[in-house]
Amino acid sequence: MPEIGSVAGGSPNETGTTMSESLAPADRAPMTEEELRAVTVGEPTRLSGPVELVDYDPAWPQLFAREAERVRAALGNRVLLLEHVGSTSVPGLTAKPWIDMVLVVADSADEPAYVPALEAAGYVLRIREPDWYEHRMFRRLDPGVHLHVFSPDCSEVERLLLFRDRLRSNEPDRRLYERTKRELARREWAYAQNYADAKAAVVEEIIARARRVDGSEPNEDG
Repeated sequence: MPEIGSVAGGSPNETGTTMSESLAPADRAPMTEEELRAVTVGEPTRLSGPVELVDYDPAWPQLFAREAERVRAALGNRVLLLEHVGSTSVPGLTAKPWIDMVLVVADSADEPAYVPALEAAGYVLRIREPDWYEHRMFRRLDPGVHLHVFSPDCSEVERLLLFRDRLRSNEPDRRLYERTKRELARREWAYAQNYADAKAAVVEEIIARARRVDGSEPNEDG
């Protein structure tokens, strides 16, 4: 029976990560605590224990659909793209119990155009990264949601979707990624961002395969 209470029922703990549960950004070094504090709105939350991973919950797509309706109701035609990403978007994959969503608006740097509407819908702005694709990240509890906001034609959005689709369609890469997550989750981390950064090498390996025309498969023992 999957442990789903912290998503479907109560409020999960703040994860303290700037990016999707699945991906650490490819184009920057692992974040220091000083850098994390600089982009966090408020105080970054330190992990009080191991990274929480739970079995896949078939309710996650429905939770995404419910939250997508909430975002679309708040923003209307300002929503240019809205997708379920991260590990909860991949059937069968162990995940941290947070629904990751990626939203594209006309200009993510233009906060007055969309932030008040999202805040009125119950989302809290937690991350502001003007030097990295003008990324914004909002949090909502019950269920636990991270909403990542970018502008059109952002390469990071393409990367998120490519990674998700590769894991959905390729079982060996999905198993490789899950093994990596489980191994890293057993270690001690100050912030969940440190855990996300530690997965970067495997994430890049999987993305490289996804971009390859020949679709070569990883070794099952890799």
